[in-house]
Amino acid sequence: GYTVKYSGYLEHQDEPFCTNCYSKSPGLMKLGKDITLRGLEIGLLTMKKGEVARFVFTPEYAYGRQGCPPLIPPNATVLFEVEVLDFLDSDESDSFFELTAEQQDTFPLQKVLKVADTEREFGNYLYRKRHFEGAKDRYKRAFSILGRSPSSEAEQCQINASKLLVLLNLSLTYLKLERPAQALAYGEKALEIDQRNAKALFRCGQACLCMTEYEKARDFLVRAQHIQPFNHDINNELKKLASCYRDYMEKEKEMCCRMFAPPSSSS
Repeated sequence: GYTVKYSGYLEHQDEPFCTNCYSKSPGLMKLGKDITLRGLEIGLLTMKKGEVARFVFTPEYAYGRQGCPPLIPPNATVLFEVEVLDFLDSDESDSFFELTAEQQDTFPLQKVLKVADTEREFGNYLYRKRHFEGAKDRYKRAFSILGRSPSSEAEQCQINASKLLVLLNLSLTYLKLERPAQALAYGEKALEIDQRNAKALFRCGQACLCMTEYEKARDFLVRAQHIQPFNHDINNELKKLASCYRDYMEKEKEMCCRMFAPPSSSS
């Protein structure tokens, strides 16, 4: 899939007949599906991420003999300005998920790790676009294929490293989706792999704070702070916890006072 900015021009015209340059965040487009202009398909295959190019397409690489009335006249030569903002190759990943579970199990581990990595990259792309539901689904797809049994300690290390990244991303995404119980569950799974992972401890602390489980939140955040004493996010979360806890205690005190207050005497 490509994220591209493009503008298409007819000969001798200053204004583009099509462009997505006004869009703040262009979506991911697939060759042959979202990008069907023959010239563009060929042109994009020659480009790298971050590259800007100009292509001139003769009619057979553009809109053909008929053109595309009323916008494109017959036999039109067109110019396209293209910038590749991002590129994610999902072909291998897509075909892997079309296989049966038995077929997937026969794949070499390195290929499985590559597919998981691609899915995580897609999740990251969707996360950056604030499509948290879609990102969560991609991360879950990645996690679903990382459950295979390793044949050596080195393989176990590789699987764990891949799992850890996905679990941290799932925990963060569930926080964004305002589902702290799931965020905590995935954070704790990450801690099973690496109990001194400051990010995992931080996510668990955030999740507990969201659920007003202040003691548990403090425990996780203090452990995270021991590992990274100068981390601003961790220190700010501890301040936030202290403030929430103070408010909570004051409300509790107020409620107790009201419960045990003597009945007001009527004059």
